[in-house]
Amino acid sequence: MILQFDITVTAESLTISKSQQLVNEVVEDLQENILPFWIKYAPDPLGGFYGTLKNNGEPIKTSQKGSVLNARILWTFSAAYLIFNDSDYKEIADRAQKYFVNHFIDTEYGGTYWSVNADGSPGIVEKQTYGIAFGIYGLAEHYRATNNCESLQYAIELYRTLEKYSFDNDNGGYIESFTRNWKKPERYGYDGKGIAEKTMNTHLHVLEAYTTLYRVWKDPVLKERLRGLIEIFLNKIIDQDTWHQHLFFTKDWQNLENIDSYGHDMELSWLLLEAAEVLDEEDIIEEVLPVGLKLVDTQMSEGWTKEGAMLYERNNGEIKGGLEWWPQAESVIAFYNAWQISNDEKYLDAAIKTWKWIESHLIDKEYGEWFGGLLPDGTPDRSRPKADLWKCPYHNSRMGFELFNRTH
Repeated sequence: MILQFDITVTAESLTISKSQQLVNEVVEDLQENILPFWIKYAPDPLGGFYGTLKNNGEPIKTSQKGSVLNARILWTFSAAYLIFNDSDYKEIADRAQKYFVNHFIDTEYGGTYWSVNADGSPGIVEKQTYGIAFGIYGLAEHYRATNNCESLQYAIELYRTLEKYSFDNDNGGYIESFTRNWKKPERYGYDGKGIAEKTMNTHLHVLEAYTTLYRVWKDPVLKERLRGLIEIFLNKIIDQDTWHQHLFFTKDWQNLENIDSYGHDMELSWLLLEAAEVLDEEDIIEEVLPVGLKLVDTQMSEGWTKEGAMLYERNNGEIKGGLEWWPQAESVIAFYNAWQISNDEKYLDAAIKTWKWIESHLIDKEYGEWFGGLLPDGTPDRSRPKADLWKCPYHNSRMGFELFNRTH
């Protein structure tokens, strides 16, 4: 007798298999590469975390400690503990929470310092809405993961401080920068060189911070502000002719630059939907769904290379900035999100292609974590640090969290 087996493989099952392999590989990198690097190298025996780690993990012990880096470590390991329930992740999250509360929060004027010195004393004390937003983001996630009421209390306090000083009652949105005591600065921006009173990037991170805070604190005014942020993106920041965001604005939302930031456009494509879903208002969800797809389609067409990498930006028509680490992580999430909401397999294939590019070009198999970017010849730039004011575990870890949560 000849036994016959049904070996029919449906297109749907192949797609699910491709998706699951992608998720498995990304989560493996998260748990066995990214998070272990930060646990091993980042903690400073004198408190908190080193402000700078060289490519090989060696600390620059005198480096200032940035509020954004500390808040991103806080968010990352809180999210990791929430998902995987690993006590090692909680230990790092609790360490970050304690240091942030004790050293970065300005107990005299409110808000957070931009940085502290290596010994924890105040460093750059000017107020940046961007930095305060990350404080809210990290503390709210810490409460979500651990039920630490102190974290929620401080997240709410920082939110109320932003609403008091940064929110623009006349034009909507949030002012970029202030002096330590909330006066108008001579120049705007974390580097003190800008003229833009409002920026896309700060509003992007206020959006994600308020989304996370609203998950755990259903305040009606916060809900109104979150809805208002979505409307600002739809009506002020996104150019619905080009499907790029404008980056820099006057107080009354006049555009100041002609720059397309591909990574930020990809990041917004899924953060906008996340915010709408947390609000749980069907009309807003229906409004942002096509916007997210149009943002992804545009970046896929204009900024995505045939090898699978997302370019950094186009400034006045010229490609600038090379190939950076974080737009790749945001692109994987954005492509995966676009596949989930459209059921068009081209987006899943794009997510896989970008992930394969990351595997080949960005993952440091010698020292761990990811390289910050590539040199013009396409090789990793090993001179760049693994941790500094901007290089952090947030974008690439979040890629793992998002893919895991979307499939479990």
